[in-house]
Amino acid sequence: MIRKIEFGPAVHREPFAEPTPLGLIGLALGCAALTPIAFGFRLTPAGLSTAAVICLLFGAGCQLLAGLMGFANKNLYGGTLFTAFAFNWTLNWWVLSSLARGFVPDAVVIHAVEAASLVVFLVITYGFGFYSTLLFAFLADIDLLYACKLANALGGTRAFDLPIALCTVGLGAVSLWIAFALLVNPTAGRVVFPIAGPLFSSAPRPAFDSSRRRAIFAALYRRWQEQGFRPVGLDELERALGDRAGERGVLADVEYLAELGGLVLSPASGEPGGSATVRLSAAGIDFWEQVALKKDQFA
Repeated sequence: MIRKIEFGPAVHREPFAEPTPLGLIGLALGCAALTPIAFGFRLTPAGLSTAAVICLLFGAGCQLLAGLMGFANKNLYGGTLFTAFAFNWTLNWWVLSSLARGFVPDAVVIHAVEAASLVVFLVITYGFGFYSTLLFAFLADIDLLYACKLANALGGTRAFDLPIALCTVGLGAVSLWIAFALLVNPTAGRVVFPIAGPLFSSAPRPAFDSSRRRAIFAALYRRWQEQGFRPVGLDELERALGDRAGERGVLADVEYLAELGGLVLSPASGEPGGSATVRLSAAGIDFWEQVALKKDQFA
């Protein structure tokens, strides 16, 4: 059985597949159901009831499921957004189903909730700018939609009905684009649906440079392919690495990798000018073949 050696902390493995496409597709279908109503069509009990069911099943259901799976995957941002938005869509279901029965919900309470939602989504929008420009645009569309709703309420007007309808269409379109990018791009192995990079740049975090250790493994693997388990002197290894060996040499890295079991380090012989020798262990060969050659990924 192939076992990959983990150098450093164990890699976290999510219990669920990426749930974002599910949440976004549900959101797009909910927007599709609201679009005729937003443009002033199908304002009948049948139309309102039909849209209400779709809002509940797709708008709320898919996003709640995506949010809970996001939390399980340790995705705080995605889990928070989808779960919170799922309850907003549950509210949409209740409002539409109530209107279909002839009951009009209290507008002041609804507008207060929409004002609070706008504040929440404005902050989340800023945060998503550090992930992707398209995700920022996605949240900005939601912000604009809520802002238009509040403008209608505060001004006692219907002047923003058309922008609300257009934002609904735009939200569904952007949702589908992101969902398709997450589903199709990895499958096709190329960018079919482009997603722009981050809009904002965060402060750089200290990063570990693994190039020296990778170069050590690569050089010793080539040596193993040519001469088997015959060790090589540290001085000869440093000459083979050239500039990658650096000013301080490779002894510290070699000792560390030997402690992990990837290398076999032998002390210097008692002969004058003798040098410590090193070679890959069987576990080190297995590790490098899995990292560099992907031998654990079967076609």
